[in-house]
Amino acid sequence: MSSLDYLLRSSKLVSPNKIYATIPNKNDKTVANITPGIIKLLENQDPFSSVIDSIEQKCITTIFTNQTVLAQSVHHLYNLKGYPIVLNIDLNLHDYTIIPSLKDLNYTTFISTTTEKLIENNSLAYEIAAKYNNPVLHFIDSSVSVTKLQTTSVDLPPLSLDHYFEEQDEEDITELGPLTLPNVELTISSANVYTLIVNLSPYGSEFIDALPSNAVLANISVYRPWDNKQFFDLIPSSVTKIVIVQRSNLVSNTKTFEPILLDFFQDFNALISRGIDQILVTNVGELSKTNIPNVLKQIVDNVNSEKTGTPPNQSLYIGTPYSVDQSQKNVDLVNKVFSLEQAYYKVLRQLFSGDNLNILNQYDSADANISSPEFGFGKFLKIQQDRDLLIDLAKTLLNPTLFSNPKIIDLLSKWIQLNVEGKSGEPDLVEANRLSDELYELLVADSDSKGASQILNFINFDKKTLFFESTWLIGSDAWSYDIGASGVHHVLTSKKNINVLIIDSEPVNNDNSINNKKLRKKDIGLYAMNYHNVYVASVAVYSSYTQLLSSFIEASQFNGPSIVLAYLPYTDENDSPLEVLKETKKAVETGYWPLYRYNPSTAGNPEDVFKLDSSVIRKALQDFLDRENKLTLLANESPDLARSLEKSASDVIVAKQTRRAEAAYNQLLDGLSGPPLHVYYASDGGNAATLAKRLANRAAARGLKSTVLSMDDIDLEELPGEENVIFITSTAGQGEFPQDGKAFWDTLKNSGTDLDLASLKFSVFGLGDSKYWPRKEDAHYYNKPSKDLFKRLELLSATPIIPLGLGDDQDADGFQTGYAEWEKQLWDALGVSNIAVPDEPKPITNEDMKLASNFLRGTIVEGLADESTGAISASDQQLTKFHGIYMQDDRDVRDVRKAQGLEPYYIFMSRIRLPGGKATPDQWLILDRLADEVGNGTVKLTTRATFQLHGIVKKNLKHSIRAMNSTLMDTLAACGDVNRNVMLSALPVNAKVYAQVSEIGYKISEYLLPQTTAYHEIWLKGPDPKDYDPSWPSIFQNRKDGPKKTLVGGNALVDVEPLYGPTYLPRKFKINIAVPPFNDVDVFSIDLGLIAIVDQATQLVKGYNMYVGGGMGTTHNNKKTYPRTGSSFGFVEPDDVPRAIECVMIVQRDHGDRSNRKHARLKYTIDDMGVEIYKQKVEELWGKKFGPEQSYKFKSNIDYFGWVKDETGLNHYTCYIENGRVEDTPDYPQKTGLKKIALYMKNNNVGHFRLTGNQHALISGITDEHLPSIKNLLKKYRLDNTDLSGIRSSSSSCVGLPTCGLAFAESERYIPTLVDKLETILEEYGLRRDSIVFRVVGCGNGCARPFLAEVALVGKAPETYNLLLGGGYCGERLNKLFRSSIKEDEILATLKPLFKRWALERQEGEHFGDFCIRAGIIKPTLEGKYFHDDVDEAAL
Repeated sequence: MSSLDYLLRSSKLVSPNKIYATIPNKNDKTVANITPGIIKLLENQDPFSSVIDSIEQKCITTIFTNQTVLAQSVHHLYNLKGYPIVLNIDLNLHDYTIIPSLKDLNYTTFISTTTEKLIENNSLAYEIAAKYNNPVLHFIDSSVSVTKLQTTSVDLPPLSLDHYFEEQDEEDITELGPLTLPNVELTISSANVYTLIVNLSPYGSEFIDALPSNAVLANISVYRPWDNKQFFDLIPSSVTKIVIVQRSNLVSNTKTFEPILLDFFQDFNALISRGIDQILVTNVGELSKTNIPNVLKQIVDNVNSEKTGTPPNQSLYIGTPYSVDQSQKNVDLVNKVFSLEQAYYKVLRQLFSGDNLNILNQYDSADANISSPEFGFGKFLKIQQDRDLLIDLAKTLLNPTLFSNPKIIDLLSKWIQLNVEGKSGEPDLVEANRLSDELYELLVADSDSKGASQILNFINFDKKTLFFESTWLIGSDAWSYDIGASGVHHVLTSKKNINVLIIDSEPVNNDNSINNKKLRKKDIGLYAMNYHNVYVASVAVYSSYTQLLSSFIEASQFNGPSIVLAYLPYTDENDSPLEVLKETKKAVETGYWPLYRYNPSTAGNPEDVFKLDSSVIRKALQDFLDRENKLTLLANESPDLARSLEKSASDVIVAKQTRRAEAAYNQLLDGLSGPPLHVYYASDGGNAATLAKRLANRAAARGLKSTVLSMDDIDLEELPGEENVIFITSTAGQGEFPQDGKAFWDTLKNSGTDLDLASLKFSVFGLGDSKYWPRKEDAHYYNKPSKDLFKRLELLSATPIIPLGLGDDQDADGFQTGYAEWEKQLWDALGVSNIAVPDEPKPITNEDMKLASNFLRGTIVEGLADESTGAISASDQQLTKFHGIYMQDDRDVRDVRKAQGLEPYYIFMSRIRLPGGKATPDQWLILDRLADEVGNGTVKLTTRATFQLHGIVKKNLKHSIRAMNSTLMDTLAACGDVNRNVMLSALPVNAKVYAQVSEIGYKISEYLLPQTTAYHEIWLKGPDPKDYDPSWPSIFQNRKDGPKKTLVGGNALVDVEPLYGPTYLPRKFKINIAVPPFNDVDVFSIDLGLIAIVDQATQLVKGYNMYVGGGMGTTHNNKKTYPRTGSSFGFVEPDDVPRAIECVMIVQRDHGDRSNRKHARLKYTIDDMGVEIYKQKVEELWGKKFGPEQSYKFKSNIDYFGWVKDETGLNHYTCYIENGRVEDTPDYPQKTGLKKIALYMKNNNVGHFRLTGNQHALISGITDEHLPSIKNLLKKYRLDNTDLSGIRSSSSSCVGLPTCGLAFAESERYIPTLVDKLETILEEYGLRRDSIVFRVVGCGNGCARPFLAEVALVGKAPETYNLLLGGGYCGERLNKLFRSSIKEDEILATLKPLFKRWALERQEGEHFGDFCIRAGIIKPTLEGKYFHDDVDEAAL
């Protein structure tokens, strides 16, 4: 145990006590940083200023710090007087000179250099601090023997100091009298000693062992209070020489004054009377133990050197000074933080070109004091002072006689006026600096004139002195302390045109915000807004990039002080952008960090002064707005805000009580007879919840008084009285409780043994998968929540009704196998097994929902109108999929919303049906607008070559669908149990073939489109107040294709589905069309794939090879599910394609498994029936035979980036969009760039967009005359990046977290950083340019077609993936499991040696997947149903 460990443990046993620790960085792994209950303060953010307001006279405050921080905080130490504080100071620099330098504080000061002294001084420190109500300084040398301390008993008793604080006042303390303590411990070597060695170093023990015979040693252990009389009374009268040995890092060749000498000179008469004729200080550095005797001899000889006629060396230094290691680690951590902050710097640099931006305290500037706002503001004032002098000079020279060129007067007048107006937005600066440049050139040309020469001499012929710039000062949240006395205050009151960007890095759950509400961190935003003449914005780059841009622009345009508060939360300097993003979302969602803009320049319109850009605000901000009479106005504008204002912490409890009361009331209505049975569930996917409700219904049918609630609704205080309780829980992640059971389990687990459940009878049933975690060391994850809960309840004395029941997905009937036996035991135990019960209604299935939906209407209209929730009903959630809509919720903020008593943040994803992936500029622009106005600010390009918009709330859903349809894009059948979007090769190199394939894709999509009029009726019928244009209804009605319409008169056409019928298909159906040699659509991965066979001479498509039965979804380790590649049915001529596909679909419609959706895809139907039988049934329906398959060859399934020209002379650019997410980031403002390109296309009537199945975009059909303009836009918005590594250009992912409800792990947000690390490995082996098809998905459903990749990661749990290898580079072969349940470090460690082998052993042109097969690293998967076979044991 280290000395710090000991002190921390003992401090936590002191009461009352508040404990602080200063840490160098958030990544610090010292005990102080990882010990719970301690308030951490960053050393570089003036930590002692954070403590001062929180200290109390009735409570001990313990501070752990080091001498470096203490030296920088001396000015704060005076403010600690009169408070019971113990400062434990680590002498981290091993420099003891700091101790006497603080002598004038007169605080009790201990020095501990041994284990015994550490323990003794620690105890004394708390007693003295409490008794005398004053600080105690305790200096600790970190070299205290750890081994020795471990042998000391650390079973410390609690130390209560309450009695010192009871009714204690200043008079009580005064009556105590002065504190006296022994200052030194004396060691005398012999009777005749002449030299006293006073030791202020860590070498006391070593000095005792090697003390010369003529010397006496005094080890200082108490430096204050210092009693000079006591000291001299203690030392032998024979002493005439005193040498103070002091540990120091200062080596000096000249005599320097040492503060410790004042302690010995304070009573000069005592020195004279004792006959002491020499006192000096000898400083020592690091000393070798073996050399201690020689060191002491040298010290004693030096102080006695006058006996030999030589004066003593007053600046003697022995040993090696401790080298202060400015370790590269700390430098790296600072750079990492700066790298995170670059997000804000980059935006500023994008907004302001070149010299138009001036950051006064640039991070890498040699003379910038980046931690001080005073420094930057002082620098600004000097610049302004010089500018004012220049302006005054210019005003005196507005005389035409002083210049030869009269135009100079005009420009000079305008230049002066620009200074008065103070406009500093980028357009203003560009124009102003153009004028300044012209003015300078005229002055130089007219330099012989009196006026010109005066100005030129004043500016020293530096034209930049005339220029205008946007001036910024950048600081941290450390500036939020002592605002009233800081540089920030001076900025706010200056009325000067300066902008301040303050980056706050404190996460929502930081200990400071939880444990220490009295810290002096102030809300600068509120402070500034109270001045009413300051622009204020609160922004977060990882929440709203658009709002950030708006804020920076408005701040720069505001003529006066501007404060932009920028959020960048991180708990550790090594945090990834993904972790920062998650923390940001929590902060914004909870109102911890509201997004807003306060712009006094718009005071003419009060509604525009304050703009709230998020829906939750903190109480302090709420109060401010209330005072300003803006709260009601904002609440009227934002229903979300209005709802959040009504919430309070007590609402969570009230809601829980209400739900319990409703359950009890319902139980009462069901009858008063029979014993009670309370059923609680924890469920992520819904199975446990459904099972619990079914159990409760069955219990009620047997006469029991049953209730069923989520574990979230359990009141632990009432649980002991509930008599019979059943818990049903599924298993999440790595053996974790589902989301709605976590809070209950955490409370129960941490309840100690005080909770008595002896009166409770219980049982538990768990749902799990015994093969989900196949490794032996992971076996305990199987049904872990139910097992843990059962054991915990038993430990708390609860009585099991029946043993624990476990359901296993691997059983023949899944969890039902284990459940049936467990339920039977339950009824037996409760004595109700023989009671006759009516037949239960069958569970409602998707088939029932479709049948009862009235051709996909359901209650969608009613659900949209329900404002009490952001959700729609479970049935409507299934039906809206047919309309291209998925209901989701933001999983990043589930926990925080639950803690606030709010429902999940329900949002909707809308997917476009875009046959062929072709879009017009108008279509792109409407999606871009919708993304900003009703979405999450991004557009998603999918792995099926279409668009998705995410983050649409329910009230905006209809408007979004109408807006899409206004440009002839619809969402019908983009999801659901129907044929979905038809995907085809983007094919920029061949216009003629592309036109033919695009036409067949469109025909297929229209031919297989559902015929229901429900889509038009629900979304498009009639006008809507949110329509951008009143012509929209006529556009919808006059469209010739797309969704079937209702009659204009309001009478609906009779709905009939000639192809699908009222229950549509058993599961989804997808079609891909590939054109060799490009398999960029993964034609084998899908229900039906078409491979175009092209006549090379005529470039006409002769027909298509048809592949049937592909599909990617599988459940981890469930051998009943598997991915599959399509089986060849043969050749089909172009005119026969739609009908042949229809026949394939009809066989699936009639023979697919409608009883088990996990077994309902066409791939299982074709394996169950056999390929030939399925094919025969298709041919019977079709009335034709498939022809022999035609030859073809694929060379890849990736995209090729850059420009190509087709045979007609049109140009096409394939643009890399990482994972298909079109967004603006500080590095890549691609969304803005593509919008600008779409506007250019529209205005010049040129070009269109195409999407690829690999999530990228083509800018297509550009004529040569427009090529330069498009290229300039590509360059400006960094869309021209084609210098990509082979693995990055060949990678893709699904959406994953936070919106996909099925994802177990990160995918889209994680893959960029993982690829960064893989690139480093590949570059090491010279493989940067080699393409590797790499895909990452969040679950086994396979949306990004991972099971065809050469390398794939499939999410199993947070940060945990299965690694699969061996897929075919052209998408022709499935991969296989290589390693199960591994995290990033294992992923990299596994792939690195494989990449090395590939580099050294591969054959010419051999791709990585093929190499893995040939080298025996993985066995090939030759057919989908054998996907789980031949898996090496090492994989499990």
